[in-house]
Amino acid sequence: MTPTPQQTLRDVFGYDDFRPGQREVIEAVTDGRSAAAIFPTGSGKSLCYQLPALVMPHLTLVVSPLLALMQDQLAFLARHGIAAASIDSSQSREEAARVMEGVQRGEIRILMISVERLKNERFRAFIARVPISLQVVDEAHCLSEWGHNFRPDYLKLPDYQRQFGIPQALLLTATATPRVIQDMRERFAIDAQDVTATGFYRPNLDLAVMPVAAEQRARAMVDWLGPRLSTSGPRPTIVYVTLQQSAERLTAYLAKAGIEACAYHAGLPAETRDRVQQDFMGGRVNCIVATIAFGMGIDKADIRQVVHFDLPKSIENYSQEIGRAGRDGKPSECLVMGGRDTLNVLENFVYGDTPEPEGIRRVIDEALAAPGGQWELMLNALSQDSNIRPLPLKTLLVQLELRGIIAPRYAYFADYRLKFPDGPASLVARFSGERAAFLQAIIDASKAARTWHTLDFAALERLGAERGLDTRRARVITALDYCRDQGWLELESKQMTEVYEVLAPGVDAERLTQELSTYFQEKERSEIRRIHAMLDLFESDTCLSRRLAGYFGDDQVPERCGHCSVCRQGAARLPAGPDQPPLDPQQIAAWCAPLRERYGDLIGTTPSSALLARFLCGLTMPVFTRLKTRRLDGFAALEAYPFADVQAFLDDHLAP
Repeated sequence: MTPTPQQTLRDVFGYDDFRPGQREVIEAVTDGRSAAAIFPTGSGKSLCYQLPALVMPHLTLVVSPLLALMQDQLAFLARHGIAAASIDSSQSREEAARVMEGVQRGEIRILMISVERLKNERFRAFIARVPISLQVVDEAHCLSEWGHNFRPDYLKLPDYQRQFGIPQALLLTATATPRVIQDMRERFAIDAQDVTATGFYRPNLDLAVMPVAAEQRARAMVDWLGPRLSTSGPRPTIVYVTLQQSAERLTAYLAKAGIEACAYHAGLPAETRDRVQQDFMGGRVNCIVATIAFGMGIDKADIRQVVHFDLPKSIENYSQEIGRAGRDGKPSECLVMGGRDTLNVLENFVYGDTPEPEGIRRVIDEALAAPGGQWELMLNALSQDSNIRPLPLKTLLVQLELRGIIAPRYAYFADYRLKFPDGPASLVARFSGERAAFLQAIIDASKAARTWHTLDFAALERLGAERGLDTRRARVITALDYCRDQGWLELESKQMTEVYEVLAPGVDAERLTQELSTYFQEKERSEIRRIHAMLDLFESDTCLSRRLAGYFGDDQVPERCGHCSVCRQGAARLPAGPDQPPLDPQQIAAWCAPLRERYGDLIGTTPSSALLARFLCGLTMPVFTRLKTRRLDGFAALEAYPFADVQAFLDDHLAP
């Protein structure tokens, strides 16, 4: 007799009862329907696929955006005796092969991958041969262009579900507005009755906004945090800042004030980040000063304070970050200290990601000109050539896919480096006849440095023709992989080249450019509106808990929670940054002149006002690296000014 979900919950997971919403989602999935779970951070979304995976006939495939999230969930599953594994970039080829064998034999019930793994043609060919019962999309808000943390490759997940014949999908997220939920439902054809949202109100969280001018904020942080950390017993605390240097500076300031803290940000070595996170999880560090790089995938129930020293990026980010507090249900404090002085930084993140029409057109023209309809590209090189940052460039490529202009076919590494532990001759000596000649040709076509040889595929192709050898790339890669697996050589590969088929070579390039430019401009406006919605929340004169929940469509919240700063003392008014002097047309023209000259020499055209504004505001663009703009006096000269104001000023005062 098949055990009931309640029995499985108790016998396998050790819980007496379901948390709110879990039963409804699990029943929908086990009844054969696609579903979505919108639960607050720490409310048990993962169980909604973990339990059904035990009773479904085939594999459960989980797509997760971060390695940290995968490792946390795999550790949980291992503790409960559930056969699960991941295929990720940290594994060796042998480790990945063992996982794939376990999946093929049906021994592994849950396989976790990143969405990028599905771009790999070899992996797609493998997974297409595996029966799959359920596709799970973790952090599913990433698939909506109107949600936060949009990941362009997520847009292709519905197509992958159809391609692999997966009958059901389960979408999981903690932060989705009604518009995003509608987007998620439509993309995966989920019935409204199978969307379960448990609400965003957390009665144990005290939400507060403390208006503090920038120059007084660090002192105010010490005054607020010091007494809380000096009480008996640990009070684990996360302090969020926007910039890496801010994390380092604030950590040093707290140390001088007698508050022990550790900095955490993406600029630190990986081993340092791992050590800091483990020390925090183990209670050896009580306070972390971090960029938003910290927090995803951690499961620490007793975080008592989450402080935003700078404004968060959006309401969704704020909700996700404070959701790490008080998962044990005990009272916890969430404080926003920021003023409007960091508003320009947040907005500039957005403006820097909007590609110019000229760059979009360059990408389209390159695709349409691909010989034989096979377009090969290296993302970083195309980013430099088009002057589009890598993430929006990925978005552009996905949009071209969705419009039927291109289709991904496969990817390969452009550069291969070889090292021979016992020397090249000893490798050739292991073989005879044609195989020995084949390996000798590989060695002869490799440029030798002190320890590494770099394989020149064009030279190898010529040698193959001269010597009558089969030197097709697929055979070469297979041979190198085999020799590496045997320990006969060391192999490094880099510079991923992606190959697309051009499906619509006759498309109207000008019209398509205009269409995609409009798309990116609307995304820009949407992101700026998102930032200002967050400011409206923090300056609200209505209960913060109610206003926050209402943003996510949850109206089952008291009119007044009684545990937020608005309920206690009324609305906050975030202080503006310091007044800036009026812009000087002559000075700005002088700053821009060297850039305009360099740009004209390199590109052959005049830079747009948007590009000049990015230069003056200190935003990084791919072309700026080639132009060495950081050496120019004008770079970041106006970083304290709003980008939109600088661009408008240039449009009005600087002749083209």
